Amino acid sequence: MVSDLAYSEMTYDGYRASSFLEIEGARDAAIEFHSLSKTYNMTGWRIGWACGSAKLISALAKVKTNIDSGIFSAIQLAGIAALEGPQEHIKNMCHLYQERRDGLIDGLNSLGWQVEPPKATFYVWIKIPKKMDSIKFAALVLEKTNIIVTPGVGFGEHGEGYIRMALTVPKERLKEAIARLKKVV
Repeated sequence: MVSDLAYSEMTYDGYRASSFLEIEGARDAAIEFHSLSKTYNMTGWRIGWACGSAKLISALAKVKTNIDSGIFSAIQLAGIAALEGPQEHIKNMCHLYQERRDGLIDGLNSLGWQVEPPKATFYVWIKIPKKMDSIKFAALVLEKTNIIVTPGVGFGEHGEGYIRMALTVPKERLKEAIARLKKVV
């Protein structure tokens, strides 16, 4: 089994993301991946780490050795600095994203949507209020409001009927997005 825990540090409201490896016996049958791109704002650098049994990590290392030649050394050094450096920024980023999340959720709910706040990550999944597929709805939002949202179906069949919005812009931009969304709701 493979577990992707890229957002494990981006949590809110006292929630703690649990590791799949905490389950009894999972360490023998699973490998867990973590990313520095979310926690340390290293998006696009493609640096992270994996943990699991020595047997599984060894198998991953064999595959990795035959696929690529590794990560550019400057990025590796930046990753080391991030992991060994002060960690207070993680708490500050979570606080910032939580403020943005709460503002976006309040705004969407004021428009009549019923959006539950996520416990983790810097995305919000929103059920589409109209009887329309997610690609058409995302296109409508772009056409009418100049806001880019991600159609949920892009993440698989269970994402259909939803759009995803990012919390990676300032609160003021999210407020502006709410005002523009009034045109579509």
